[in-house]
Amino acid sequence: MQDFDQRPQHGRRIDISTLAAFDRFARGASSMDGWRVQDVDLRGRAAELDRLDGAGALLLGADLPDGAKERLVAQGALVFDDVPDTPFNAYRSTLYTPDDLVEGLEQGYRHSFDARVYAWSRTRHHDTADTLAAALHDHSIDEALAEWVQGRAIVGIMGGHALTRDSAAYRQTAHLAHGLARAGRTVATGGGPGAMEAANLGARAVALPPAELDAAIDELVAVPSFQGAIPEWIASARRVAAKVGDGVSLGIPTWHYGHEPPNSFATDIAKYFQNSVREDILLRVANAGLVVTPGGGGTVQEVFQDACENSYAAEGAWAPLVLLGERFWTVDMPAWPLLQSVMRGRPGERGIALVDTVADAVAAIAAFDPVVGGAALRAPAPEDRR
Repeated sequence: MQDFDQRPQHGRRIDISTLAAFDRFARGASSMDGWRVQDVDLRGRAAELDRLDGAGALLLGADLPDGAKERLVAQGALVFDDVPDTPFNAYRSTLYTPDDLVEGLEQGYRHSFDARVYAWSRTRHHDTADTLAAALHDHSIDEALAEWVQGRAIVGIMGGHALTRDSAAYRQTAHLAHGLARAGRTVATGGGPGAMEAANLGARAVALPPAELDAAIDELVAVPSFQGAIPEWIASARRVAAKVGDGVSLGIPTWHYGHEPPNSFATDIAKYFQNSVREDILLRVANAGLVVTPGGGGTVQEVFQDACENSYAAEGAWAPLVLLGERFWTVDMPAWPLLQSVMRGRPGERGIALVDTVADAVAAIAAFDPVVGGAALRAPAPEDRR
């Protein structure tokens, strides 16, 4: 999978994922050597393709005019067609939007794009073509996400997926994300319900004063949970999303938990099939730190997965790890003492914090000044962990 750091370019490689980019590079060119054309409809570019030599080109899921594929392959191009009998585009070149995932919802949730892909993932029998399609899809999302994160100071917010919209913790998480977004950080979550939805909502409403964010939450309370009411839960979120603005935030959900719908407040969504890959990437894109709100086993796993990265990081390569909720993290789920022990004597020790208010959590993150761009994004920890 794609490392989220600066990627060296060896030789001449041109990545093309839009028709406008193809037209720009094709103008005056005679060869496609080194071109990587992904998910572009080229059926209207027969003349351009006729004069371009295909040797050394790679085309993934590109729609081609009649006869173009055979000629390009004969010249030495690699052409990969869409994988048949899959409800998704394995070569997708962009992240998803909420509208993409709920396409077809008007016919019932099971007809939505998201539900159809989840159903496919549950019924396939590890056929080689299906496994390849899922892997190609996740690689394509990797590529799109690597481009999206460039230049952003990203803070991950973790917490329980079972939080209902009428809970105090949901409101607190929304205000946490709101404060971080106002401090110039881009919020990233697991993209699902509960604390994840609250965080993406808070970030989306960055232009609103806190009182108007509260009013938006009050409207959502009418459908407190997705349980047994997925269409209504989604519809209420879409109505609120249209009112609160378009503050940018990221969701990274997975079809492994496809029985839980993604939330409608993340503006950009990197949805994966492989949950283990998604978990790792969610933490690694958080180059400006992580705030963890109360949650269960999955949330605790994320605390120590991030602590592992930080404990092996060199000076200057760690990012803050903030636990929000003193009693929860010292009594109910006493991860804080263990976290202190794991980080003791490590460069990232001064980046961990236990706080009890949203204001203190935002301050702990805002005190960290990430160098954003390319190599500054968090790289995986060394392999020789002991």
